[in-house]
Parts: sequence; C-alpha cells; structure tokens
Amino acid sequence: MHDELVDHLTRSTALNRGEALRVVQDVLAYFDETTEEFVRRRHRELQARGLVNATIFEQIEADLRYRAVAPPELTLRQLRRIVYG
Repeated sequence: MHDELVDHLTRSTALNRGEALRVVQDVLAYFDETTEEFVRRRHRELQARGLVNATIFEQIEADLRYRAVAPPELTLRQLRRIVYG
C-alpha cells in the first residue's frame, strides 16, 4: 500500500520503513475524514479552547477551504446543523 511514497519518505527523511508507513497511514486517515466528521471534531477542539460559537463557525468555514479535497461551500447555518442536527 503506497509503497512508492513510503520508499520516498525513507530516502528523504530519517524515518525507517515502519515509521514512514505509519506516517502515511496517519495522513491518509486524517484526509479520509468526512466533512461532517471534520466539522464536528473541529467544533469540539475550538470549543475546548473556550471560543464562542460565532468565532468557531467562522474559523471552521475558513479551515474547510484548505482541506485536501475541498468540500462544497457550506453556510454558517449548514455548519451549525452538522453539529447540532
């Protein structure tokens, strides 16, 4: 699975093959997260920092622009519905 990438990481970094494989798997798992999962997780993280919802949803809206596979643009209302149903 992704042998070329793992080989590249072992050649270009100090990682051994097992470490490189774990890094690749972690990155793939991160980007495998659905938009809804990302919004919920990010909301919890920002809420734990003490931010208020108005700030949280603006930050999530900005964060979504930089996901590897850009999701459809979501309104603040749609973001709230993902979190609260």
